[in-house]
Amino acid sequence: MESSDYPGNDAAPQAREALAAWPYRWGMSFYRAGISAFFAGGGLSWLKRKYKVGLENRMGNFGTGVPKNALWVHSVSVGEVQSAISLIEAAKERSNLPCLLSTVTTTGRAMAEKLAPSTAGTIYSPWDTPRFVKRALDALAPRVYVAMETERWPTLLAELHTRGIPTFLANGRLSAESAKKLRRQRRFWRGVLCCFDRLMVRFGSDKEEFLSLGVPEEKIVVTGDCKIDAMLARKVETNGLAHRRWTRLRNGDAPLFLAGSTHPGEDEIVLAAFGKIRETHPRARLVIVPRHPQRALYVVAEALPYGKADLFTNLRPDWDIAVVNKIGVLFELYAVADAAFVGGSLVPKGGQNPMEPALFGILAAHGPDMSDFPDAGRMDAMGAGHVVRHAAQLAEAWLRALEPDARARTRQACKTYFASVGGASLRSWNVIEEYLETPGRS
Repeated sequence: MESSDYPGNDAAPQAREALAAWPYRWGMSFYRAGISAFFAGGGLSWLKRKYKVGLENRMGNFGTGVPKNALWVHSVSVGEVQSAISLIEAAKERSNLPCLLSTVTTTGRAMAEKLAPSTAGTIYSPWDTPRFVKRALDALAPRVYVAMETERWPTLLAELHTRGIPTFLANGRLSAESAKKLRRQRRFWRGVLCCFDRLMVRFGSDKEEFLSLGVPEEKIVVTGDCKIDAMLARKVETNGLAHRRWTRLRNGDAPLFLAGSTHPGEDEIVLAAFGKIRETHPRARLVIVPRHPQRALYVVAEALPYGKADLFTNLRPDWDIAVVNKIGVLFELYAVADAAFVGGSLVPKGGQNPMEPALFGILAAHGPDMSDFPDAGRMDAMGAGHVVRHAAQLAEAWLRALEPDARARTRQACKTYFASVGGASLRSWNVIEEYLETPGRS
C-alpha cells in the first residue's frame, strides 16, 4: 500500500501522510508475516481440529447458493447476530441488495439461521490470513461489507480497502479498557480502523474512544444501538409466548425475582438479598440464570441455605429458587418477573445488558461496573435502572420495585427511554445508502 493510499488520506501534505503511514505499513507487514507463519507452522492443523464445523468457509471456500455482489454483514456470535439482523431488515426495506450474514461461532451461526430472513445467506467468516481472505473476496465479490460492533480484522479490512469495496463498522463499540490496549499500537490501529469508510458507533463515549486512537472525526457518526431495534422486534414476537410458557413459574400472587447472567461472586449477593426479601414475602421465588450454564449445580448448592433450590429443568412443585441450566430462555423470563438484577456488574466484567429487563418495564438493578453499556447511566437517571453495591441495597431496590407507584414510574421510565433510542438500524443503513449513492472514499 503506497503512502498516497494510506487509509484516511486527506488534504494533508504528502510527506506528513507518508510519515503517518509507515507505522501502519510496518505493522501490517509484521501482522501478515506472523499470521502466515502461524498457519504454515502447524496453526492450520490446530484450527482444523478445533473448527471442524464450517471449515471450508473459514478457508475461503463457498458452495453454490451463496449470494454474490451482496451486502455482507459480519458478526461474531449470538449478541452481534441480533444487531446484524436488525440492520439487514432495514436494508431489505430500502434496497434490492442480496444479503449475506457471516459468523465466527457455531452458536452465532445457529442464531443467524434462526433469525435471518429466508433470502439472506449464512456463512462462516474466513480466517484472517491473506490466502483465505483473497480467496473469499474473489468468490463472494461483495458490493458492501459491514462489520458489527468490535470486529476489526486487519488483513480483511486492508484487502477490502485495496479492492475499493465500501466498508463500514456498524453498532461500533469500544470500551475504555479496550481503547487503552489499542493505544499501545495507536498508529497501527489508526490505519486499520481508517480502512472503514464510516464508523457508526452506539454512543458519544464510543466516539471519544475511537477518536483517542486517531481516527478522523469525519469518519465517525453516532447512530445509536442496533441491539435496541432487535430487542424491540423480538419483544413483539415473544411477549405473549413467554407469558404462556413461564407464568407457571409464579407462586400465585407472590413476587418473582430474576437474576440474569450472573458471574462467580454475584450469586451469593443475590441469594442474600433474596433471603432478606423472604422475611416479608415468604412465598417469593427467585430465578438465577448463570452467565455460564455449567455453573448451575454449584449455584444450586450455594442456594440451599436460602430455600428449596432446584435446577430449572427439574423443578419440584414447591421450589423457592430455580437455577437455569440451559441457554436461550433469559430474554423470555424477564417478561414474567417483577424485578431483575443484571449480572457481570458487581464483579469487574463490564456488565450484561440492562435493556432486556427494561424492555419489559421492570426495574433493572445492576452493580457499579457497566462499562460495556455506557448508556446504563442515562437509564438510571431516567428511572429505568438502579445501581446497587451489596445485598442490602439489592433487597431494598427489589422491595421498592413491588410498590404500585414505583412500578408505574419504572414502567413509564422504560417506555420513555426506548422511545428515545430506537431507530439505530435505519440510521445506520441511511449512512451506508447515502455513500453507495455517491461512491468515493472520504
